[in-house]
Amino acid sequence: MNGDHMVLGSSVTDQKAIILVIILLLLCLVAIAGNGFITAALGVEWVLRGTLLPCDKLLVSLRASCFCLQWVVMGKTIYVLLYPTAFPYNPVLQFLAFQWDFLNAATLWFSSWLSVFYCVKIATFTHPVFLWLKHKLSEWVPWMFFSSVGLSSFTTILFFIGNHSIYQNYLRNHLQPWNVTGNSIWSYCEKFYLFPLKMITWTMPTAVFFICMILLITSLGRHMEKALLTTSGFREPSVQAHVKALLALLSLAMLFISYFLSLVLSAAGIFPPLDFKFWVGESVIYLCAGVHPIILLFSNRRLRAVLERCRSSRCGTP
Repeated sequence: MNGDHMVLGSSVTDQKAIILVIILLLLCLVAIAGNGFITAALGVEWVLRGTLLPCDKLLVSLRASCFCLQWVVMGKTIYVLLYPTAFPYNPVLQFLAFQWDFLNAATLWFSSWLSVFYCVKIATFTHPVFLWLKHKLSEWVPWMFFSSVGLSSFTTILFFIGNHSIYQNYLRNHLQPWNVTGNSIWSYCEKFYLFPLKMITWTMPTAVFFICMILLITSLGRHMEKALLTTSGFREPSVQAHVKALLALLSLAMLFISYFLSLVLSAAGIFPPLDFKFWVGESVIYLCAGVHPIILLFSNRRLRAVLERCRSSRCGTP
């Protein structure tokens, strides 16, 4: 179930692991606050104006899926702490895994489509196909949304089929933890069905994201070089704007690759269940999820303005 293989009879007893669990829950709260603020700010704007910019529609979809994902992670973590000996494919964890699979896939796809949108709209390539995409891409935002939901729903159903089959086999054969045959069936399904499905589900949007990030960073880098040749140096506002944009993109790319690699290592069973290394991996995953909205808040002028207005109203200043 998404790499989080809890073993019957295991429990969180390591003091360091407990500290990491607390850190994980705090990171989830930070991510919930950041994503909730962005979703609320853009949602209010959408209601008041009746519309949003195409990129903001993708952004609010991404932040809303991340917001819901963090609640699912918190619920799953608390359940594991309360019932450490629970079978990892029981109905409760299947229900949580169903939500996690959908929201995680939707988050990855929304991130990839948002990177496509920024790449096409911001990059300065002059290829005819690229120029044609600049004019057409805004019209495709609804299709990006529905394709993200559709692909996420399809892969979630496939995950559920595998998880439910393991649980049905467990019930049918009254398996115990020491049952070699049952464990081999479980291992076979994980290795040859669930793990390849996870790799396909996660790698496709990740590949799209990084191709677009590389193109966008390359374009901004070239544009910054030209700006440096025609200005007096890094103190020029245009050059500083390019530097800030490049730093923001690089930080987001590093967070995304850290998130993706942590997911892959967790799914591969590299981290032993419920011990210190396992919670280190989980903390890395949701550290990235928590830092991302904070970077977005401080790099987006409109969201930063909303944040400043909220701070001013709390302090009683006009």
